Amino acid sequence: MSEEKLSYFIGLDVGTTAVRCVVGELSPDTSTPSIIGFSSAENTGMRKGNVAHAEEVTQAIIKAVQEAERMSGREIKAATVNINGAHVQGINSKGVIAISSQDRQISAEDRARVEEAATVIQLPANKDIIQVFAKNYRLDGQDNIKDPLGMHGVRLEVDTHILLSGTPALKSLDQVLQNAEIRPSHHTVSSLAAAEAVLDRKQKESGVAVVDIGAATTNVIVIEDGEVEHIAVIPMGGTHITNDLAIGLKTDIDVAEAVKLKYASLGKVAKGDLSFLKDGETLHFDREMLKIIVEARLEELLEFVDKELKKIHRSRRLPGGVVLVVGTAKLPGIAEFARDVLELPARVGKWGHINKVVDGLDEEIFAPCVGLMLLDMLLGSPQTGSFSETQPGVLESVNESFSGILRRLRKRK
Repeated sequence: MSEEKLSYFIGLDVGTTAVRCVVGELSPDTSTPSIIGFSSAENTGMRKGNVAHAEEVTQAIIKAVQEAERMSGREIKAATVNINGAHVQGINSKGVIAISSQDRQISAEDRARVEEAATVIQLPANKDIIQVFAKNYRLDGQDNIKDPLGMHGVRLEVDTHILLSGTPALKSLDQVLQNAEIRPSHHTVSSLAAAEAVLDRKQKESGVAVVDIGAATTNVIVIEDGEVEHIAVIPMGGTHITNDLAIGLKTDIDVAEAVKLKYASLGKVAKGDLSFLKDGETLHFDREMLKIIVEARLEELLEFVDKELKKIHRSRRLPGGVVLVVGTAKLPGIAEFARDVLELPARVGKWGHINKVVDGLDEEIFAPCVGLMLLDMLLGSPQTGSFSETQPGVLESVNESFSGILRRLRKRK
């Protein structure tokens, strides 16, 4: 085995309250990587998904990376990293080119040219293109072509969904990564990463929304017919629930967070008070009031999610329903609550199909980071000991086990 060059891939989730890192290793005889290391470090330098205190974010990244290196035994110099914040948005665009080759056969170069043509748009001020999702192609009027490679025609068109990020926020993130001596292999949104970890092919085809409820932001992605239809970031998350509890229960933030994690529920609750011990003092809180506060804020958040679905005419019209991930998804009864508010099937995302050599990974919290690791594999080259020349089909077989979304995704330099 020592002669077989194993490849490893890194996902780095730079969140508002924590930095998480996952290391996956792919052996030549498997199509999905095994998780061989992970870590989580407290992050106090972010505000609403953006870098606010660069040095604190840098130290959180260094701590998370070092712990993942110790666990996995691998040196980490690059990773696929999420970009977050209200400045992130997705827009639709179209591209069109003429096929100029003598035989009129569509080549990979033609496909790349038409996708590049779709990016020639008037960008909003201070925005950069992060990723381009090629959805459907048209060739001489023939619609719904998933991949035109090898076909013959004169006029090639493409519909794309383009992911934009605020230029200042992206530069700030890249600066802290540089300070931590980590090169960003790719940037993407955590909802796309989570989707790659928790969705199966049937859900992606039927129509599904992944709702990644982080600390200060909620990432939403809608996938239908195997294509990215909509990406949005809502500036609201689990911290807002904690703040509401601190006000409503008349207690401090630390107690409110602890009470939320231990006692908050969206299902039926017992009547009466609950007791919470702090610094030798027993505090009493009304269980029903706790539930009312949590439900009110979460209902507001889900109403914002529904507004995003309405923008693309998918409100109450996604057969695959809604998949919830990250810490707030751990609230008891949240799937049933989301089902009632959104009037869609709802479940909490799991990624148990991915082999874990190490124990202790929380499936809800680490879903985006695991997805970032998978995207690191699908979008770029292995970080060390790349596949030998006698194994040309390994990465191709890996790609076949995942959605076609990523095979048609083009990284922007």
